[in-house]
Amino acid sequence: MKNLVLVTVVSVLSALISVSVYKHFEKPQEVIIREQAPVRYTNYTEDELSGGRQRSFLSSSPTNFTEAAATVTPGVVNIKAFSGGNLDWWSNNYGGSSGSGVIISPDGYIVTNNHVIEEGNQIEVTLSDKRKYDASLIGTDPSTDLALLKIESEKLPYLIFGNSDSIRVGEWVLAVGNPFNLESTVTAGIVSAKGRSIDILEGEYKIESFIQTDAAVNPGNSGGALVNTNGELVGINTAIITRSGKYEGYSFAIPANLTRKVIRDLKDFGTVQRGILGIGIEEVTDELAKDLDLENIAGVYVTRITPNSGASDAGLRTGDVIISIDNLETSTIPELQEKVARFRPGNRVEVEYIRDGKKYKTDVTLKNKSNTTALIGESSFLKDLGFELRDLSDSEERKLKTKGAYVISITRGSKIERTNMDPGFIITKVNDSKVANVDDLMDLLKNATGKVMLEGVYENYPGEYYYAFPIREK
Repeated sequence: MKNLVLVTVVSVLSALISVSVYKHFEKPQEVIIREQAPVRYTNYTEDELSGGRQRSFLSSSPTNFTEAAATVTPGVVNIKAFSGGNLDWWSNNYGGSSGSGVIISPDGYIVTNNHVIEEGNQIEVTLSDKRKYDASLIGTDPSTDLALLKIESEKLPYLIFGNSDSIRVGEWVLAVGNPFNLESTVTAGIVSAKGRSIDILEGEYKIESFIQTDAAVNPGNSGGALVNTNGELVGINTAIITRSGKYEGYSFAIPANLTRKVIRDLKDFGTVQRGILGIGIEEVTDELAKDLDLENIAGVYVTRITPNSGASDAGLRTGDVIISIDNLETSTIPELQEKVARFRPGNRVEVEYIRDGKKYKTDVTLKNKSNTTALIGESSFLKDLGFELRDLSDSEERKLKTKGAYVISITRGSKIERTNMDPGFIITKVNDSKVANVDDLMDLLKNATGKVMLEGVYENYPGEYYYAFPIREK
């Protein structure tokens, strides 16, 4: 028994001596907690849409949303678009639509979705502090579902554009809206995917490269802000995928970098300056990647080169696989379309592509739909009539044995659509006067009065076709 007690005492003393020696020689462990302060900007300038303030790194600590929410909510507004401007007093409803919008400058410029305001001719904006304003429409771009409004006020709270290229799948984001009955609402989620196309927009030049999130977005939040945890605008909430009509976990936002370019065009010109490469494209599939001996199933396959286009001038060919634009990867068609859509006609972009298993780079000068580098002015005569045109290429003139202006697209509900003309029509005469190109056609139409008769042909149909419409009174 005495031996047992002696052993126990010795063990305890040995342990105490060991701990004492360890503490004497070992430095104490330091626990450092770092909290990143949210970035704040001041002093708005006219160059706010230039992107000069964009960052290229991740946002702040992903679990603290309070600072971002407090900063952002005053700059998100409610928008009501009235058709006819009258309330339906019997049902206590108004004829039109409702959604959200984002103030992007202290003097009252507001970005929202085109589908929020397209049904109305009178637009009312309600701020988060319940002040109400009548808004004027600066411009719309249905191909990206964006619109720019303006209210007459000063020193308004506004959001800073962030860098949507730098956000990553899994990063926390906030969806902020100002729906009709709930005032400002904030929901949180993560970025689920980038470069999503869900086929909801119409038109030959539609741009769908959405940021997908699981932040809850419901009807009335369209046009609201998607922000990172620093409170920077990284997207405009646009759509949800649902079978019930309510949120089911899939919401989509237009990337801020594309939004910034479109809004700047609308502000400067009243219309979007769309620069195009001049190519036909399709996705790279597993089968195509094997046929081309590509290392990865990624990139955009070139199926056609438009004559006299920027791509043609730069030496791109059918069969090339484009893998980046200005050092930004283009693994899919939506990614390519979004990145090209950030530039104007006349801008030069570096295109990296694969040909015969080797990588090449070339500089492409983007052109507009008429294959020129000219910018569209504030007023568009052809847009009012309802069609887009381009000159015939040299090969088309030789094949068809005629000169003329080629109809690229026709606007729904326009004067030209009511004639039953189809895209692909080649206008050769206006009121018996010959048309050599788009400039000739413009001159003839601008000087015409009363009824105009367009004569022309279709490439794959025999004979001549005639379309008449009233242009203006004498």
